[in-house]
Amino acid sequence: MTTVLIVGSGPTGLTLACDLARRGVAVRIIEKTPAFPRSSRAKGPNQRSLEVLDDLGIADRIVAAGRSGIVMRKYWNGQHTGDTDPFAGIITTPDVPFDRTYLIAQWELEAIMRERLAGYGVSVELGVELTGFTQHDGGVTAEIAGGDRIEAAYLVGCDGAHSTVRKLTGSSLTGTTNEEQAMVCGDVDIDGLDREVWHQWFDETGGVMLCPIPNTAASWWFQAGPERDAAGLPVPPSLESFQRLFDRHARMPGITITDATLLSTYRVNVRMVAEYRFGRVFLAGDAAHVHPIAGGLGMNTGIQDAFNLGWKLGMVASGQASDKLLDTYEEERLPVAAHTLDITSGRLRAALESVRTPGGGLEVVVTKDTSNLGVAYGWSSLSHHDGDGVLEAGDRAPDAPCHDAAGAPVRLFEVFAGPHFTVLAFGAAVAIDDERVRTCVIGEGGLVDDGGHARRAYGITGDALVLVRPDNHIALITSTPAEITGYLDALAA
Repeated sequence: MTTVLIVGSGPTGLTLACDLARRGVAVRIIEKTPAFPRSSRAKGPNQRSLEVLDDLGIADRIVAAGRSGIVMRKYWNGQHTGDTDPFAGIITTPDVPFDRTYLIAQWELEAIMRERLAGYGVSVELGVELTGFTQHDGGVTAEIAGGDRIEAAYLVGCDGAHSTVRKLTGSSLTGTTNEEQAMVCGDVDIDGLDREVWHQWFDETGGVMLCPIPNTAASWWFQAGPERDAAGLPVPPSLESFQRLFDRHARMPGITITDATLLSTYRVNVRMVAEYRFGRVFLAGDAAHVHPIAGGLGMNTGIQDAFNLGWKLGMVASGQASDKLLDTYEEERLPVAAHTLDITSGRLRAALESVRTPGGGLEVVVTKDTSNLGVAYGWSSLSHHDGDGVLEAGDRAPDAPCHDAAGAPVRLFEVFAGPHFTVLAFGAAVAIDDERVRTCVIGEGGLVDDGGHARRAYGITGDALVLVRPDNHIALITSTPAEITGYLDALAA
């Protein structure tokens, strides 16, 4: 029997499938479309998602295929008003290996992720549509169009905003939809524009934005306020409408849009579910929350949902943890979704205000919050606090450059990578011997903290133990090895 059945093969579903497959969990991932969608809507992983994808072993390929540091070129009434690099002021620090978002078409990101998944012997099953499911004591029976059934211990809906899984649970996305705030989007082909910048034309009546799609010769992400018909309703997106919008706002005669695909009309939704878990069924990504695109947190929040759920499903499936561990998925990620709705709504308001002024643009949506590096689970029952310090239980575990006894460089993230708990033992005298964790000594007999970056990042001055969860969040900081053992024992109780 399949242990975990994943419905939906976008970045959320692929992250979960990769994480489970590397743990040796029997996983299947199904996709109702007969071919892989060539979606490019999500513009790329942010800083925290890149750390997740690095843990899965593919961040280097994404960085190589993607693009960082693109300049936003802004125009007002057709006149160039300035260029802005939204990441220009960022100070690179040793504890953060990725200091910016990388632009990459969603279809290319998904192809890299599918290749990684195939390395574990798992492939996306195309043309397999979930139509229903029933739960029982031993698992879930998934009903497939055409009459087939799939038996699984757990089912996870990663099938987007129109999620079949969510609808079958009886849950719904509650919140608001602003019908007046609409945007037309698509992929277009254009020659004659500088592909080194993200063009943003604004005026009193609206605007058009064109961002070059990496690894293409002439393709661009097109976004604009829609044309309106006589009744004031948005005109459906089309090649002809896109050309009229471009001509109106860009005012660049001679530039022609030669192709327009993946056309859609986007409306601002601020919605989420009230629950993430329904017995043996879970929701992740857009199936559980939708919000303004400002800040680019849609795909990224889904990737991070999956990374939180993956290690928990893996531990329960292998008998290392009891079923109640799965309750902490909702406990931890539901508040994050609510916070994300607030962040993106705020960034949207800031963007709408910014583009009303000559020289303003989308750089205002890039903030510390949109990196997701500050997401922490201090409220979680999995976070065991032991006093105050630079870091606390639930915080993201920072990276740091060290080197081994032979002088070879070793990053802490290399130590964390993989489906295991890690103990950072600052000081050999407090090392712990437990087969359930991977212990890394920082100090005599272990890694050399040259420059003191590791101690500084963790706020450690003497001997201490830091237990890091498989999703690279801190479980506890202590000086007592028995607390590490007690924490792990409690997961299985």
